[in-house]
Amino acid sequence: MLGWALTFLVIALIAALFGFGGLASASAGIAQILFFIFLILFVVAMAARALRGRPPL
Repeated sequence: MLGWALTFLVIALIAALFGFGGLASASAGIAQILFFIFLILFVVAMAARALRGRPPL
């Protein structure tokens, strides 16, 4: 999922470079949403791992 967020970030940067404002803002928004979903899932996975008795990485 982090790979998808980075992909949309690159698309947003390229679109902004060429002046496609709508596409750039949409891609940046998608990248931001995917990044936060990835971050939440990462925290949940670390908490689940710690609750099972294994220390976090």
